[in-house]
Amino acid sequence: MSDTHLTSVDVPERAAKAYRVEATNHDGSFMGKTVTPAKFASGRRSGFAFADILFGIDMGTDVVFGDAYPEWRGNLHDIALLPDMDTEVEWKPGVRSVIGDFWLKDGSPNPICPRNLVRRQIDRLADLGYTATVAVEIETTLFEESIQEARARGYRDLTPLGGETGATYNLARSSDWVDYMEAVTDRLDELGIVWEAWTDEAAPGQTELNIAPTDPLTLADSWVRTKQVMREVACDKGRSVTFMAKPTAGFGQGAHLNVSLRRDGENAFYAPDGPSELMLNAVGGLMATMAGSTLLGLPQITSYRRLVDVSGPPTTISWGVNNKTAALRAIVGHRAYSRLEYRVPGSDVNPYYALAGVLAGILAGIEKNLDAPPQVHDMAWCLPDDCGVERIPGSMSKAITALDADPLLREYLGDEFVDFWAASRRWEWMQFHTTGGDPYAELSEWESHRYFEFS
Repeated sequence: MSDTHLTSVDVPERAAKAYRVEATNHDGSFMGKTVTPAKFASGRRSGFAFADILFGIDMGTDVVFGDAYPEWRGNLHDIALLPDMDTEVEWKPGVRSVIGDFWLKDGSPNPICPRNLVRRQIDRLADLGYTATVAVEIETTLFEESIQEARARGYRDLTPLGGETGATYNLARSSDWVDYMEAVTDRLDELGIVWEAWTDEAAPGQTELNIAPTDPLTLADSWVRTKQVMREVACDKGRSVTFMAKPTAGFGQGAHLNVSLRRDGENAFYAPDGPSELMLNAVGGLMATMAGSTLLGLPQITSYRRLVDVSGPPTTISWGVNNKTAALRAIVGHRAYSRLEYRVPGSDVNPYYALAGVLAGILAGIEKNLDAPPQVHDMAWCLPDDCGVERIPGSMSKAITALDADPLLREYLGDEFVDFWAASRRWEWMQFHTTGGDPYAELSEWESHRYFEFS
């Protein structure tokens, strides 16, 4: 077990009054059941029944149409959530928490389960002799109003916590903002979630919290739990928090992934004179799949409002050494820290799907010996149309088309998953355009109501 695995560190174990079994659905919503210790003991190895509808409804709780049902889906068939006991923690006194994976009745892993999708990429890397190490930078926006008041206001015209001005790395935030972040990191420490830093970000009320490098599955588990902690602390303090990719008409917010591969204990992305050959293959795979992976990293209508030139997020399918304007930034020349920073995902992303897409791209590059295209040495924003560098799909419909046509992602993620995810996003696009969304608004009320609490 990794020393950064989720464990209750140096905390005496108290008798559990209840267990919470947890997982994410396709939209990345954290969900589960609270059961008695006796019920948990009876289902620990056989799993806990969940209706398959959790993968068949949208964020407005409408049933999604347009996806072909495989054999395991039907009229509210049960699928089993099997707890992963390596994730057990004491969530609060008397309540223990365990994350799990969804399995089918025949004992096979559910092919669209977010956690299983990551496992498949990890296993394939292991077959090649590699282990991945991943860290994430989570951006979020905090508001003075309670979640109840935010609801009453339709999640609009809220007051940024810490002051109305935006800055970066600014320590002049008011103490209410600092108190909130210190309460969050105290809770993470109690849960054994290893964080490295937090800081003021560009927009009013915005913060960035960095989760320390670890294996991909532990990272994703820590990520979804961190989001839950930030929501609970906000409720406790009478505040509200959102992970929408663009919660106001101002700055957006992302979730940058930093990835490296190790083999025989050494960083395989390191070379003394720049990117290693393996890193260049990984770049080749990530660039080849970036258009298709956009739908994984940008899952909601609001996700695409974030793609504005010269505002922070990448807008082109580009890479470069130490180039933060590119979608893929290579950090090179350091034996320990050489890595790739994948800058496309928004803060509204499903962590497991985003990681699965990135690892799939890296695998494709390595296994198929793909060459990295020429890097962008200058600013990767505002490039002319004839420069040979394509833009990241700028709408959900364009991203759906790109994923649907990507043979590499179909090979590594599976046809069933790709067809399922594309169909679910087509439904999301249709709901936006037929139930009150406004494509011409900087941010429509439909998006605030749908995404503010559950991103």
